[in-house]
Amino acid sequence: MRRIIQGNIFLFIPLLIALIFQASAQQSFRVAVIDSQKTFESSEEGKKALNLLCEKEQKIKDELAKLDNQARTLETKLNTQKLTLSFEAQQQLALDLDSIRTKRRRVEEDSTKEFRKLQFRLFSKVRSEVLPIIENLAKEKGFAIVFDLSAGGVAYFHPDFDLTEEVIKRYNASKVAKK
Repeated sequence: MRRIIQGNIFLFIPLLIALIFQASAQQSFRVAVIDSQKTFESSEEGKKALNLLCEKEQKIKDELAKLDNQARTLETKLNTQKLTLSFEAQQQLALDLDSIRTKRRRVEEDSTKEFRKLQFRLFSKVRSEVLPIIENLAKEKGFAIVFDLSAGGVAYFHPDFDLTEEVIKRYNASKVAKK
């Protein structure tokens, strides 16, 4: 799904640029760029968020390593004492090993989901705080459009260059004309 959206963005950007150049024949405009990834990594809030993510990632790795060690210990015990253990003891060790492996998979899945939610929440927070700054800066400096190098899209555009309503109106009119 994300690839489809990214693909559509890459198709949309040239169309947008062409429409802007057509509009520029009537008006002059200025274009700027911003690297939101660099902004995130270099800003104080972004650094705090990255540190929080690194700490969370390390906790996850530590917990998984602990479970991996438990599994290795049981596996070693099962392999080295196979001949001396009773059938019931072997079965119990195998069940315990299976249980630890299952627990590890669940912890990994849950931690991954949790980590992604935290990552999204932190990125969204910083982005929502940065977008008004981009918009104000663009207005102050007279930029009509600000492209985001990291996202491959537009971070800001002057409303005079938004052709969406006109495109919708013409598209709707074309559908009515065919009926």
